[in-house]
Amino acid sequence: MLMSFKKNKELVLQFYEEVWGEGNLEFAREVFHEDYIRHDLRPGDAVAGAAGQMQIAGDFRRAFPDLEIKIDLVFGDDEYIAVRWTMEGSHAAAWGNIQPTNKKATFSGVNLFRFEKGKVMEIWNHRDDLGFYQQLGVSMYAEETK
Repeated sequence: MLMSFKKNKELVLQFYEEVWGEGNLEFAREVFHEDYIRHDLRPGDAVAGAAGQMQIAGDFRRAFPDLEIKIDLVFGDDEYIAVRWTMEGSHAAAWGNIQPTNKKATFSGVNLFRFEKGKVMEIWNHRDDLGFYQQLGVSMYAEETK
């Protein structure tokens, strides 16, 4: 049985606030099914399940400790929720193979979440990686050498 759009929307918004905004990484366990599938254009494979989402957010938040996130748009239905967001932060610590640049960067993206039995079963990530890396003054291919 599908949850309602309203409940799914509230859960996704709380995910952004708790995990990305506040750094409460454990909240990802409430949102993501352990077998969720991550569709991402960035090279590499994240750890499976909620632990993978926690790792991604944790690594990024450590590199950008003053990270701020703004939700620009949310829409969907009982199965899918789409969110357009904008993040801004200063690159103060290593992120993957990229050493700190101490530059502030702002970038946007869209995540599409597919729900099943009250949890996210799939997520599609689309971000302005090129613009983000250009603001940092680094090659976007630096991550591929991991």
